[in-house]
Amino acid sequence: MKPKKKKVTDPNPKGWLQPEAGRKKYPRVFHNFDPNLRTQEKAVEYVRALNAAKLEKIFARPFIGAMDGHRDSVSCMAKNPNHLKGIFSGSMDGDIRLWDIASSVRLWSVPIAAAMESDGISDSSNKPLAVHVSKNAFWAADHQWDGDLFATAGAQVDIWDHNRSQPVKSFEWGSDTVISVRFNPGEPNILATSASDRSITVYDLRMDSPARKLIMRTRTNSISWNPMEPMNFTASSTSYAYRQMKIAIAIAMMLENWMKPNVSTKIMLDIDYSPTGREFVTGSYDRTVRIFQYNGGHSREIYHTKRMQRVFCVKFSWDASYVISGSDDTNLRLWKAKASEQLGVILPRERKKHEYMEAVKNRYKHLPEVKRITRHRHLPKPVYKASALRRIMAAAERRKEDRRRAHSTPGSMPKESMVEDELRKIS
Repeated sequence: MKPKKKKVTDPNPKGWLQPEAGRKKYPRVFHNFDPNLRTQEKAVEYVRALNAAKLEKIFARPFIGAMDGHRDSVSCMAKNPNHLKGIFSGSMDGDIRLWDIASSVRLWSVPIAAAMESDGISDSSNKPLAVHVSKNAFWAADHQWDGDLFATAGAQVDIWDHNRSQPVKSFEWGSDTVISVRFNPGEPNILATSASDRSITVYDLRMDSPARKLIMRTRTNSISWNPMEPMNFTASSTSYAYRQMKIAIAIAMMLENWMKPNVSTKIMLDIDYSPTGREFVTGSYDRTVRIFQYNGGHSREIYHTKRMQRVFCVKFSWDASYVISGSDDTNLRLWKAKASEQLGVILPRERKKHEYMEAVKNRYKHLPEVKRITRHRHLPKPVYKASALRRIMAAAERRKEDRRRAHSTPGSMPKESMVEDELRKIS
């Protein structure tokens, strides 16, 4: 008599693996990670890293939405550290608005905008708490992270107190118009400014004169301090590059630590650090928003749309998950800091899977195929052509400098600076 066959799909075939005594479930089977038994481990992980890099590009959807309402170019933005979802925006026609990032709804605006709309807001909610009048126009303003003072930039740097109508202190160091000012997040008495004469100046409110002044090669448009490393700040300039500075407050010295190039084809107009201090975002004249690692030379992400014009201002959200940009087309746009990040609630198993795929991708990121997919960016045609032209110009300039040094009398030309040496290594 032939034995009865057992179906493989039978959930509990008799004679197969029996449950342990006193337990209804089958015993758990553990994997053996002995490399002698898993000879294809690296090959399998490489394929997973390759798939993770491809899936990251497939699911990259950085653009979330736009906040439309301004009638002129959005030129500046500000955020409150005590409110996660709110952000202020100002346009060139004097319109100031407060937005809710989560719902993309305007919560408040100044009377200039409220009087022009049918759903106008009551005048009592728009009355200013104080008015400060100066002889010169203001180009920029910034408030202390912890204190009652704020600074304004223009023909000179003025320090104001909330309770006084006149500046408590003014600084002027033979410079042209001061175009940006930023307080240090760690030391409330330190602030840095940039002027149209290519200078970057550090001020100490405990002194009667500026602490240090540095003349750059090109004009600096914006400055941002690293919130996690307050001794460092990054300056965006008109030389297709950003510079990262280091300041020693104890001896009031400012040193140019290094300069790393990026592939931006136009000048950088604004810069802002992530609350984590590991990344910063820039807005450029070439209609792109770029995210950089704090110690990297090339952008990690490049965001752009067909309708977005010159980007005048950019900000990181306080949870480091989103980026807000204001451009010349009167729109504020909301982007994801990580283009392929999944929004909404993520289950523990999903989060563990994402962490594993990210770890595998970082382990094999040096391999050519994974590196090629990770570094690839889709750029608009004008930006791509301008980037190629910029690289050709930089290479020609380096060749010219090398030939000049090679055919000059020894000692007649200054030694190659640390900045140029770093540029040569990166390029």
